[in-house]
Amino acid sequence: MTNQRVHHLNCGTMTPLAAAPMVAHVLLVERDEGLLLVDTGFGTTDLQQPRRLGQPFRAVVRPVLDPAETATARITALGLDPADVTDVVLTHLDLDHVGGIGDFPRARVHVHATELEAALHPTLKEKARYVAGQWSHDPTWVRHREGGDAWFGLESVAAVGDDVLIVPLHGHSRGHSGVAVRRPDGHWLLHAGDSYFHTAEKQTPPACPRALRAFQTVLAHADKARRANAERVRELHAGHADEVTVFSAHDASELAALQA
Repeated sequence: MTNQRVHHLNCGTMTPLAAAPMVAHVLLVERDEGLLLVDTGFGTTDLQQPRRLGQPFRAVVRPVLDPAETATARITALGLDPADVTDVVLTHLDLDHVGGIGDFPRARVHVHATELEAALHPTLKEKARYVAGQWSHDPTWVRHREGGDAWFGLESVAAVGDDVLIVPLHGHSRGHSGVAVRRPDGHWLLHAGDSYFHTAEKQTPPACPRALRAFQTVLAHADKARRANAERVRELHAGHADEVTVFSAHDASELAALQA
């Protein structure tokens, strides 16, 4: 097992009017082979050119766009070198998850093949969620498809070695996935991406503020699939909390608990 240390980072604070402040929860994994990121949050070019994020997104989500919150700044603050990032594994390609990949031009970018197809060839409905400028540097894409081993009853495919897995959880976007990371002690972390937004949604029965629940429905590429996969995440949390820590991309309280 090569994982040495996992850091939980906030790489993008958002302050929507109808919900509590949200974060862009990013994982940084120190490995013998180099650094690995799960998602990136907003990147330096997003801060330099915020208009590329689109007026509707900025008006509704109200990103803070703090230079100290970019993945490069977070990595540097830890005394590490951003140039040592060899791999980025993405839950999906929405603009608040992938904005920083341009800051790591030499990294391999791992993503579910269905999600990459959606981003590179979006339907009319999908065009609003993707910002092609975020990957205009022509990254080295690594496409992953179903066909791996089952992981706690869910489909999975190895992304990087045996300790970083892509777990398909489609619905929020066409190829949305979770990313599972095994710590050195054998315990798993599941970055569930946007499978849910509020920590109480992983409880049984689930709960979520009405406005946030409506927001998720509006954003969903396929809401029936999204809700079915959210239920699978709940079942995982209920049955395997001693083996897997589940968290979403945007709940600030989950990030704070894991940083403690």
